[in-house]
Amino acid sequence: MNLPEAMDRAREKLNGVCRVCRVCDGFACRGEVPGFGGAGSGASFMNNVSALAAVKLNVRVLHGASEPKTGTSLFGVDLKFPIIGAPVAGVRINRMAGVTERELAEAMICGPAMAGTLGSGGDGAVPEVFDSGLEMISRRTAGRGGIVIIKPVSQEVIVEKIALAEKAGADAVGVDVDAAAFVNMTLAGRRVEPKTPKMISELVAASRVPFIVKGVMSVADAEAAAEAGAAAVVVSNHGGRVIDHTPGTAEVLPEISRAVRGKTKVLVDGGIRSGVDVLKMLALGADAVLVGRPLAVAAIGGGAQAVKLRLERIGEELKAAMIMTGCPDLGAVDTRVIRGR
Repeated sequence: MNLPEAMDRAREKLNGVCRVCRVCDGFACRGEVPGFGGAGSGASFMNNVSALAAVKLNVRVLHGASEPKTGTSLFGVDLKFPIIGAPVAGVRINRMAGVTERELAEAMICGPAMAGTLGSGGDGAVPEVFDSGLEMISRRTAGRGGIVIIKPVSQEVIVEKIALAEKAGADAVGVDVDAAAFVNMTLAGRRVEPKTPKMISELVAASRVPFIVKGVMSVADAEAAAEAGAAAVVVSNHGGRVIDHTPGTAEVLPEISRAVRGKTKVLVDGGIRSGVDVLKMLALGADAVLVGRPLAVAAIGGGAQAVKLRLERIGEELKAAMIMTGCPDLGAVDTRVIRGR
């Protein structure tokens, strides 16, 4: 199966829940939560895409960087490229027809491992979501377990889930703190809550693997997470799915990166669709990026193999973008790549 075939199959299976638009910008699916869309007017989702589109590149082609090196290391794992699968789950509540929770988890965790990077397991309103991710992580495909992201439920439950993730062989764990009022959880009667810096410190202390704070959109939160001992923060507005009218992640990434550079790793998600988008996020200060919706569509249309192909395509696009901007390796990707920076 090739990627166009996987996209066609996904469009049929999703039957309007996701239109598999040629440009995935959040316009057609605005307000469709649960589903694939953005909350309310859809502005937060659309802002992720438009903020990235507003970043312009400086083209440089008189150089010798003909074979850019995209390899990096994160959480003690060597990666083929700085592109990670985001935690996408919740088949039933998000009406992902034609795929089971277990099949989605297999694609989203094993597909990235096959591509030479890390995938992520999610958490949700029913135990099947978390359990499916752990099952696939325990396979350690290509020697990789994956990342487990837990919803901000009670401290006691999170600590229990951290232990289960460690036992399954997760390479890192974390909490998506921006899900503190997530409609998918509240509709299902599951209590979520905001976390204080002290609570984050407690969770860091409870984890034997690197701990991630996902859902940071301000310097204050990033600094608090770093001071609490987080190994990484993910600049994220949950794909625009938790609150309307936030800025795009590319807008807030530079100031967050400057504030915590050297104290914790800075990852980012939100609107990343291509290798050019990856290059932009790296130039704005990210150490690596997470990709969600494009991989989820590939997973539904063609399973782990389609996710692998999608990631490999983005990786090749990143290489081409590095050539076109004169970057021989990731260390050379900085603000000089960005026009006007």
